[in-house]
Amino acid sequence: MSFIIFGQAISTIQVLTGLVILLMLAVIILMMRGRGRSEDDMLESEHNMATLLRAQAEMQGRLATMAEVFGSRQAELNQAIGQRLDGMSQRVTATIGEQTRSTHENLRRLQERLAVIDAAQTNIQTLAKDVVGLQAILSNKQTRGAFGQARMETIVADGLPMGAYSFQPTLSNGSRPDCTIRMPNGSPPLVIDAKFPLEAWNAIRAAANPEHGKIAGQQFRRDLELHIRDIAEKYLIPGETQDTAFLFVPSESIFAEIHENFEAIVQKAQRARIVIVSPSLLMLSIQVIQAVLKDQRMREQAHVIQSEVAHLMDDLSRLDERVRKLQGHFAMAQKDVDMIVTSADKLARRGERIEALEFETAKEPAKTRAEDRPKPTDNRTSQLKLRVVDED
Repeated sequence: MSFIIFGQAISTIQVLTGLVILLMLAVIILMMRGRGRSEDDMLESEHNMATLLRAQAEMQGRLATMAEVFGSRQAELNQAIGQRLDGMSQRVTATIGEQTRSTHENLRRLQERLAVIDAAQTNIQTLAKDVVGLQAILSNKQTRGAFGQARMETIVADGLPMGAYSFQPTLSNGSRPDCTIRMPNGSPPLVIDAKFPLEAWNAIRAAANPEHGKIAGQQFRRDLELHIRDIAEKYLIPGETQDTAFLFVPSESIFAEIHENFEAIVQKAQRARIVIVSPSLLMLSIQVIQAVLKDQRMREQAHVIQSEVAHLMDDLSRLDERVRKLQGHFAMAQKDVDMIVTSADKLARRGERIEALEFETAKEPAKTRAEDRPKPTDNRTSQLKLRVVDED
């Protein structure tokens, strides 16, 4: 056990030793003050000194004992503290190792996620470039028309066979529609236009306030009505094209908003025999046309099919005749086989009769009379007895 005095650590032994020294100094001082006293006082002082010395000796013994006890306790305390420090050090080491492994694992996962983020960022950058390119395409009227036409051409080429459509043909009035589709039965072709006025629509989407949006909507309505009128005037030629044409809108959302917010334009287009179609509607129309063309080809090949069916029926008739002849041959062969089987049965029965033959030797005893004539010797031949087995 220790005390802190003026920043210094002082043990219990040192404190007790100091107290003893102070006590001795007090005794010496008292003795010096008592020199003038009587001899009795001196004797008493000597007695007190002896008592004090004995007390000091006892105290020193006790101090030694306490020092020994404190020493053993200090050793035990040091050992316990050492053990605890060792255990704590092991736990701290294990905890640090676990935290290190966890940190490494988290860093590895973080690196994987960073790699995924880098890949996503690369994809986003590529997508941003594509969006910028698309914006550049849509900002240019010529390239925008090429974009819509390319999508329309893809849908038509995927749905119809070669020769059933034509891109950028020239009509009799010099106009060149984006696509014409040949119709069955010699009907005039169907015209498809892909030049949708997208710049006016983009102006509606880019309007900063409702007033600008209203102005842009009016401009879009005028541009679309003008384009519908141009299609009707240029592409609807009696006897050369169908009396109905398609206006291709390259976006499903734009198609939906036109029918929702510009119903009057849709009705005007229908009155002008112009059908506004989205990519899905164009694909559905192409499928219907494909079915009609397929039905026409089947009707055109009907006589060929009938001729082939007639030849097939002739072949079936010849096959039936030959099968019947073969059946007759099989019947005759079966009859011959039955006759052969009958003959074989007869032969088998005759063989059984032959196997049933039995040879027997018959001996009749000769009666001789000694008195009348001499004994004659009669050698009879063996008689063959045939046992006839009745025929089944």
